[in-house]
Amino acid sequence: MDSIPFHNYRRSTRVPLKVAIEVLRGNERFMCEAQTIVVNLHGALISSTVALSTDLHISIHVHLTDKRANARVVYIDPQNPFCCGVELDAPRNIWGVSLPPDDWRDRQREFESGLDDLCSD
Repeated sequence: MDSIPFHNYRRSTRVPLKVAIEVLRGNERFMCEAQTIVVNLHGALISSTVALSTDLHISIHVHLTDKRANARVVYIDPQNPFCCGVELDAPRNIWGVSLPPDDWRDRQREFESGLDDLCSD
C-alpha cells in the first residue's frame, strides 16, 4: 500500500486564541455570547452559549477589537453542538492577532488585489 504524503490544505494558519465575541443572526433580534477557540484569517472555531445550525448566516462582533464581520456557520461538532466552525465572508484579521503569521499578510494582499482587479474592470 502506497502512503500518500500529508499536505496542509488550510487556507491560512490557525492560531489558538480565546476572545469574547457576540454572534448576531441576520436582521433578527437573535444574539448570543460566544468565545473563539482557534482563529485564522478565514474564520474560527467558536464555543457559543446557544446551539447554532449549519449554513446559518451570522454577524460576528469581536469585543476586543470592536470589529465586525459577516460569516456563515460551516461546521457543528457532532459531540458538542455549542462548538462550531464559522467562515468569514472575506478573509480579515478581526480577532486582534497583533503578530499574525506571514501567510495571513500574503492572503490578505491577494484578496485585496483581487478586489482591486474587479473594481478596475
